[in-house]
Amino acid sequence: MAKQKTAYFCQECGHQHPKHVGQCPSCRKWNSMVEEIIEKDQAKAIWQNEKPSGSQIKSLNEINEEALPRITIFDKELHRVLGGGLVRGSVSLVAGEPGIGKSTLFLQVCLQMNNVKTLYISGEESLEQIKLRAERIGIKNENFYLLASTNTQDIFKEVKKLKPELIVVDSIQTLQTPFIESAPGSVSQVREASAELIRFAKATQTPIFIIGHITKDGGIAGPKVLEHMVDTVLQFEGDRHYAYRILRAVKNRFGNASELGIYEMAQTGLREIENPSEILISQKEDVLSGTSIAATMEGARPLLIETQALVTQAVYGTPQRTVTGFDLRRLQLLLAVLEKRGGFSFGAKDVFLNIAGGIKVEDPAIDLAVMSALLSSYEDVAVPTNYCFVGEVGLSGEIRAVGHIEQRIKEAEKLGFEKIFISKFNKSEHVKATSIEIVRIGRVDELYNALF
Repeated sequence: MAKQKTAYFCQECGHQHPKHVGQCPSCRKWNSMVEEIIEKDQAKAIWQNEKPSGSQIKSLNEINEEALPRITIFDKELHRVLGGGLVRGSVSLVAGEPGIGKSTLFLQVCLQMNNVKTLYISGEESLEQIKLRAERIGIKNENFYLLASTNTQDIFKEVKKLKPELIVVDSIQTLQTPFIESAPGSVSQVREASAELIRFAKATQTPIFIIGHITKDGGIAGPKVLEHMVDTVLQFEGDRHYAYRILRAVKNRFGNASELGIYEMAQTGLREIENPSEILISQKEDVLSGTSIAATMEGARPLLIETQALVTQAVYGTPQRTVTGFDLRRLQLLLAVLEKRGGFSFGAKDVFLNIAGGIKVEDPAIDLAVMSALLSSYEDVAVPTNYCFVGEVGLSGEIRAVGHIEQRIKEAEKLGFEKIFISKFNKSEHVKATSIEIVRIGRVDELYNALF
């Protein structure tokens, strides 16, 4: 095979150089040069069909939207996050921290799909290690096959023999294509191996899950173009000190890009959490100050979460502001509103805020619950446990309207809450009559008067 013609390109400015240099001659960035192929060998993939592509121009009215058949996934959380099943020919990239449970999740998903011929390609673990994990999960599947290989052309030879209906690659950083001489895990190797898998998926209509690593900064390892090449990008995250894991859709060409799935890590694998609101609200015997319940949305899914606040007198000269699962700058904004519009002196207080359950929330509709928890801890008076809050707080102290108010109210009603506080600016025709009492407030001082 003739040697490939390659050159080095700067990832920052795109400058081309025939040799590797530490500093880009054009933009002067260090360590930004990566190897790329200029001319590829014509003896390409083993799997390619001899059939013509059949591409032709069509008008919009001629296209049938039912031409995207989906494979049903028995894992309900993954099924919903993908937008209602797995589209044939789609490529999904799954990223997460080491040890978070990516391999366990997709091994479990593959074992559950008895009616689909599945191939699990592992470049990190031996077949015996995967067998031990499968026995721990405890699901039998005669249609499940394993392959331990890192060479893409060897993989395609085996795929051509087996003709699987679903492929899982664990992980993309271990694959190596013979058309590039750089080491596995390098930018050019990851990009070219991914491109081969994507071409195979589109040509054969075989869906592929690609498991990837993340960098120390939390981004997906490899070139940024990898996220643009695939159809779906899933983020599998969670705190190692908690049993709960969150599967989040960052990009999805076939469904909602903000869906969420929640799992619990157990001895026998990952257990689906069908009603996450129940696990995100702590069960306690005593009614304590500094806690309140917020109705938030993750994609199209309503969740009830518990916000916990602790306000104490500052012992040292500079008051502390510590948050977990919430934006620190948002907390400072809410404290400034309480100070200016409500007359509460938080300037000399230490403030600690925590979102229970180890999850991170960015929905501004939990502002009202955060403010209720802060006031509760400030006054050392408990908020009743059957109260729920939803609303965004503005800089002038007004409670602003939020979207999806009906779904939030229904979720609170389903879990037995008796009263929910919302903005009076949410239009009444958008809120249907329910058994839960709806309290409408417009300003921060109205919230204080209603609670205390």
